[in-house]
Amino acid sequence: MKMRFNIYALPLAMLMIVTGMACTKLKDKPYTTIISTEFNPTKDDIAALVGAGYSQWRFILLDWNGLWRAQEVTADQLVIPKRPWGWFDDGVYQRLHRHTWTTDDDVVNQTWSRTYAGITNCNRIIYQIESGLIPVGDAKPATLAELKVLRASYYAVLCDFYGNVPLVTQFDLPMGYLPKQNTRKEVYDFIVKEITDNIQLLSSANDVTTYGKYNKWAAFTLLAKMYLNAGVYTGTPQWAKCISACDSVIHSNAYILEAAQKNVFVTENQNSKEIVLAIPMDEDYTNNWNAFDLHMQTLQQENQATYNLKNTPWGGICAIPQFISTFDVADARYQRNWIKGQQYTSSGQMLYVAQGDFAGKPLSFVNELPGLEKGESVHGFRLGKFEIKMGASNRLSNDFPVFRYAEVLMMKAESLLRTGKADEAAAIVTQVRQRDFLNDPARAVVTGTQLKAGSVYAYGMKDQVNNQFTNEGGADIEYGRFLDELGWEFDQEGHRRTDLIRFGVFTKKSWLSHAVTNNNNRILFPIPRTEIQKNGNLTQNPGY
Repeated sequence: MKMRFNIYALPLAMLMIVTGMACTKLKDKPYTTIISTEFNPTKDDIAALVGAGYSQWRFILLDWNGLWRAQEVTADQLVIPKRPWGWFDDGVYQRLHRHTWTTDDDVVNQTWSRTYAGITNCNRIIYQIESGLIPVGDAKPATLAELKVLRASYYAVLCDFYGNVPLVTQFDLPMGYLPKQNTRKEVYDFIVKEITDNIQLLSSANDVTTYGKYNKWAAFTLLAKMYLNAGVYTGTPQWAKCISACDSVIHSNAYILEAAQKNVFVTENQNSKEIVLAIPMDEDYTNNWNAFDLHMQTLQQENQATYNLKNTPWGGICAIPQFISTFDVADARYQRNWIKGQQYTSSGQMLYVAQGDFAGKPLSFVNELPGLEKGESVHGFRLGKFEIKMGASNRLSNDFPVFRYAEVLMMKAESLLRTGKADEAAAIVTQVRQRDFLNDPARAVVTGTQLKAGSVYAYGMKDQVNNQFTNEGGADIEYGRFLDELGWEFDQEGHRRTDLIRFGVFTKKSWLSHAVTNNNNRILFPIPRTEIQKNGNLTQNPGY
């Protein structure tokens, strides 16, 4: 049975703390409340208190129309095509693919509101601790440090997604308070300072006490990720600082690469030594419907019999064929992370298509897709990186890796590559690849010269439905082969949009039904229209 680390539950005692009693001459001893001066929290109490600050991360990343979808469906690896049974939903998925989203689209609104909810939670707990409403004794410095780094992680989402957002660090604000807007650089500087000011107060442990929480090494990984994208966020790259932050994690010797990448994504992955920071998940305790339902979004209805699922899947999201065609078929990541070919029941019987143009024919997933407006049951490889356990409900129980050690290594490799140390970068990339080519180790080796070359992705429109075809290729992408390596290692993990922006591809290339826009305003999402209307201090991002 999977052990659950209940970092999201706040003990009743915490909720009953009061700061004082009414002024009377009565000397009755209160039994139904806990006086703050008499409260001596245990480590479990403090962990639960801080855990309330983490709970919003699951909603931000994985809930319906959340950050994961915005990161993946706007990019060149995954798509949600219209299917005979649905998946049009007022065109929202088509707008994401074509980069024509609006200020009213759900991903725009949800990412803003969910992320600021996380910030508000952190501000509240910080206020309660700093004001003495919740005394935490000698744990106060470390507890506040963890909460401030956690809050910085929420601001990192806003910095990447919207850029110019208000920095709010107080909870006890006056009624009707309207925050002023900060520049993207100011937000970036705030995040970096919050991490660097507090990182040495964080725990160095990598065990059950820090699982799913920001220890020192998770904070260094967040810092490295900020430095990796500093050129995008501020105009000034910080490659040397990124290397230094990565080295702090590497030299801690707290993490290793799993022998097989798949081990990171199995249902019982809570003991993986590659995971630096995870969002703990459990289908029995995570009760919102769309908590972690990638299997429901991608599997065909007929696949319910493959995994004996408790609910019928919805058959939507799949891989873009151009991306799949970039893989070396000998790569274990190609072999294990995608559901393809003939589908069977759990007892080994062939499955057949139930509806659409292929009704009655074998259900066999092929690496083909006519276009965004037409996807039949057989079209597109399906998402299989996260293990789908037999008998799963509509929610998976795999913990979601926010950061993992392979990412630390690849951030260092990219920074080395961009600072003229291609051969050193290639040695690290080879290290990451080795586990994926165990039957042919020579194929794992990559050279610095190769990493400096272009991408093998056959960029261009491939829309059969609208008869739109272009041939752009990826040979002109600087360090395109490294971008390919990132794609092969981190597909389905919610990274791709940010990577494409950093490599100058997001608005400069076409794929499937997405035409090149050359509109750099689309690097940022708009501030939700409702927020602009509520707060006259906010200025909309350019182009919206």
